[in-house]
Amino acid sequence: MATLTPHLVVRDVARAARWYTEALGAQERSRIPLPDGKVLTIELAFGDSAVMIADEFPAQGIVSPLTLGGTYGALQIATPDADALWKRALDAGAEVFHPLADVFWGERHGQIIDPFGHRWGISQHLRDVSPEEIAQAAAEAFGA
Repeated sequence: MATLTPHLVVRDVARAARWYTEALGAQERSRIPLPDGKVLTIELAFGDSAVMIADEFPAQGIVSPLTLGGTYGALQIATPDADALWKRALDAGAEVFHPLADVFWGERHGQIIDPFGHRWGISQHLRDVSPEEIAQAAAEAFGA
């Protein structure tokens, strides 16, 4: 396992695994089923990274963003074709959080919310931008 591996809680982890595979290109590596039909964890590979997903277990306080009413964090997927991945995710039922656009830090970037309440950034590197140029553009964008 990598030094940092996100664990996401979702409603209906089997459906979520299918969605992440079809919409975002993940590959299922492993699954730990439980006797009651729930799944403890499913390990998904996104390129060279892994994300673990699990069913909700409300009695243990393990709940998804759908139960909590949203999420503040986001996962970022780097891809050579942001437009294609964006379309695939939206066609599979994702909602737009921030529209896909060319942004000042040199990427084509946007954010979606998946059907399970998790937010994902989709990005494609377009050009190298110096830290100074990013800082200046950020200051202008955020009114400083």
